[in-house]
Amino acid sequence: MAISFMACHALAGTQSNINSTIYCPSRHQPLVSGRLDVRRICVSMRAAAEKGHTSAASLPGIPRASKLITSAVAAKSEATTSSPSTKPGHEVLLFEALQEGLEEEMEKDPRVCVMGEDVGHYGGSYKVTKGLAEKFGDLRVLDTPIAENSFTGMAIGAAMTGLRPIVEGMNMGFLLLAYNQISNNCGMLHYTSGGQFTIPIVIRGPGGVGRQLGAEHSQRLESYFQSVPGLQMVACSTPYNAKGLMKAAIRSENPVILYEHVLLYNLKERIPDEDYTCCLEKAELVRPGKDVTILTYSRMRHHVLQAAKTLINNGYDPEIIDIISLKPFDLYTIGNSIKKTHRVLIVEECMRTGGIGASLRSSIIDNFWDYLDAPIMCLSSQDVPTPYAGPLEDATVVQPPQIVKAVEQLCQ
Repeated sequence: MAISFMACHALAGTQSNINSTIYCPSRHQPLVSGRLDVRRICVSMRAAAEKGHTSAASLPGIPRASKLITSAVAAKSEATTSSPSTKPGHEVLLFEALQEGLEEEMEKDPRVCVMGEDVGHYGGSYKVTKGLAEKFGDLRVLDTPIAENSFTGMAIGAAMTGLRPIVEGMNMGFLLLAYNQISNNCGMLHYTSGGQFTIPIVIRGPGGVGRQLGAEHSQRLESYFQSVPGLQMVACSTPYNAKGLMKAAIRSENPVILYEHVLLYNLKERIPDEDYTCCLEKAELVRPGKDVTILTYSRMRHHVLQAAKTLINNGYDPEIIDIISLKPFDLYTIGNSIKKTHRVLIVEECMRTGGIGASLRSSIIDNFWDYLDAPIMCLSSQDVPTPYAGPLEDATVVQPPQIVKAVEQLCQ
């Protein structure tokens, strides 16, 4: 097993002293000079967690799932809160909803910890972890060197020994540097260890097109990790489901990748004051309709809703589903819609070749071919590196007028 050197030291319990000066990635100021004692960090974090409780069962109201999700198809999920409460609640931006979810779970479970570049006193690149270091301390909100492979491997080792780490990638594209750890260790260790280990880890961070960050900082990695057995993937699109998915992912016994879009962090919505979670395997019916099923997720949900206004004015009645769960797909919800509309349009920001849309189309053909009255259409990003220039950047991803045109073609 190719576990990173930091994870190996954490598991073996051997003394690991790394000569280093740790720098804050954003400000290039030394945070800690001298020797980084990885064993001390992991032992201290475990000791702090063990003071809080002796088992997961001792935490009231926190369900622990033991089933490892490897199937590409989800059965009908048991009931969990999946729609906004009717209570007044409070308004938050999406990044604040993620922050609330993190903070609430860290308060409930002392095993939950956060690690990544600048997640501590700086508060993360998009301020999702702002204030957590002051409240929970530097061991539970751990600033790391600029070494995604090392701190992801350390988080996996920590998860194997009983902690529940959350890894923040400063940008999702940087997590390609940790692909070995995520693929060979995070996704497969439960299986390759014969069930001896579970890996309750959350890997999250910003990605997507729209901020003129260029090709290397506009990555959509959904398709990269979709083929890795043992991983569960979800994408948030509103403040409500961002908080609910964050809390559910932290409570899950499976490794979960949570995709966040950089252009949605300032999206505002009213969310409930009471505790809630969103099911990690369930799609959301955003708008009922009868003419065509539009399947989408993340930022494209809002492009589809914008296009729907034009479609409704033109006499069409689209049904819109935010699939949310990118692995496994909620084919129960998707299938019920297809049986009603008989037409499918998939809208994604992922690349067309080998993207989520291609996998979803294959699953629909395998399971619901007899219910289709027209070929499945899929609108995806162009297979090109993302340009810096704003107009060119917009030209590479799906825009609302393209969605309107596709629905009109499907419904002819």
